[in-house]
Amino acid sequence: MTVKILLLVIFFAVFIFVGVKCRSVSKNVNGYVLGGRTVGPWLTAFAYGTSYFSAVIFVGYAGQFGWNFGIASTWIGLGNAFIGSLLAWAILGRRTRIMTQHLGSKTMPEFFGQRFESSGLKIVASVITFLFLIPYTASLFNGLSRLFKMAFNIDYSVCVIVMAVLTAIYVIIGGYMATAVNDFIQGIIMLIGIVAVIAAVLAKNGGFMESIALMSEIESPVMRGAYTSFFGPAPFYLLIVVLLTSLGTWGLPQMVGKFYAIKNEESIKIGTVISTFFAVIVAGGCYFLGGFGRLFTTQEAVKAQGFDSVIPTMLSGLSDFLIAVVLILVLSASMSTLSSLVLTSSSTLTLDFIDSLKKKKLTEKQNMFVLRLFVAVFIVLSAVIAIVQAKSRVTFIAQLMGISWGALSGSFLAPFLYGLYWKKVTKPAVAVSFCFGSLLMIVQLLISMKIISVSGVFLQGVFKNSLYSGVFSMVSSLVIVPLVSIFTQKGVPEKTDEMFACYDATVMVPVKQVLTDSESDN
Repeated sequence: MTVKILLLVIFFAVFIFVGVKCRSVSKNVNGYVLGGRTVGPWLTAFAYGTSYFSAVIFVGYAGQFGWNFGIASTWIGLGNAFIGSLLAWAILGRRTRIMTQHLGSKTMPEFFGQRFESSGLKIVASVITFLFLIPYTASLFNGLSRLFKMAFNIDYSVCVIVMAVLTAIYVIIGGYMATAVNDFIQGIIMLIGIVAVIAAVLAKNGGFMESIALMSEIESPVMRGAYTSFFGPAPFYLLIVVLLTSLGTWGLPQMVGKFYAIKNEESIKIGTVISTFFAVIVAGGCYFLGGFGRLFTTQEAVKAQGFDSVIPTMLSGLSDFLIAVVLILVLSASMSTLSSLVLTSSSTLTLDFIDSLKKKKLTEKQNMFVLRLFVAVFIVLSAVIAIVQAKSRVTFIAQLMGISWGALSGSFLAPFLYGLYWKKVTKPAVAVSFCFGSLLMIVQLLISMKIISVSGVFLQGVFKNSLYSGVFSMVSSLVIVPLVSIFTQKGVPEKTDEMFACYDATVMVPVKQVLTDSESDN
């Protein structure tokens, strides 16, 4: 217990210290929200990775999908690395940085407002962002508090409240730069921690090969050895999960926002490699670990306690020191994601919603006050929902995250992606995508809470759970946006050509920075 408490005290002390030290960078809105657009590749890559992976992944998804798919759940982590990180950086990174700087956008809703010349789209996007980031944040509190209860036997509500207060302190004080520096520290902890935990957990059953042998003996309704097979017992369902958790990041404001702040083109290239490597180790490691869940608990226990109990049960027999490492690991993952979420939600509510509705624009000082105020408000709302959800057992972590990701990515992914690459995207197409994505997931939420029901093979398939409806929402939006745009070409913004000219701008640099092969080039 002494080791656990000591490590936690050091952990929190470091992050609050970083928040205080970064206060000088966060004196204005640009510095507070984007770190002055001067964040280097290592900080940006780790900020992207640590915002991606949290207690939701480690406790919720790794437990649930490791149980369902066995060792094949590792594909989810690899999908996160190569689709959610590598391709996201390669396809979105450079164009996002150039276009958002050209437009002066600080948030995703502000990008929509300026790219499509519509204050209405900006306001709607900010409302969607704020509303659907709340269940995601609540799911973070949920997963984190379960581990704290296992380690310290502290009441769930107390864990949530302590986490909320500590996160609020360093985000309110230091803004984006504080979260980026802390994310880097937290990322290092996550890389070391996940390797140590996997080795320790597998050692409990005699090592990797012995664990595989034991897993191969577990029968499933599909076939013998299904949980050690290449694609597991349910390949199509596995594909659905890979798409939601990988492609979904392309439309998440807290993820795409990392590209706004990166320093320069070279940083994007370096950041792509670092981010992918980080995701392979952390995401691949989490899902690989979860794949052995059936060796540590029973079907009856999972039915009684839910999938969220699988990973804590696996870890409960570790030494005190390793449990402390796990706590710091998951705490690092969760606090980094939490800080990113609250900063994203408060900035969009302040800059895109409140400031847009007021006839008299807020001053820089007023904006800073409101930003910090809404950081606190958002954290309080999320903590209350997390506590209520735990007491009522409405749903579990993966469902909460699935609803959030499905709504945000279903609404934003296609308009953002096409908006960066295609001049003919129209305002009506963006509006239809917003409505379709958010309303579909609201229906899913009502179904999950058993308030409404649907009939018919197709609808029951779409709304089987938030993962299916989330992927359906994203894929549909990729078809809806170009289709509606073709039929509504009058809705193309007037200054589109001027906006896209930023990609062709010529930049003069000193000759010492550009070396050529031939003398004629000189």
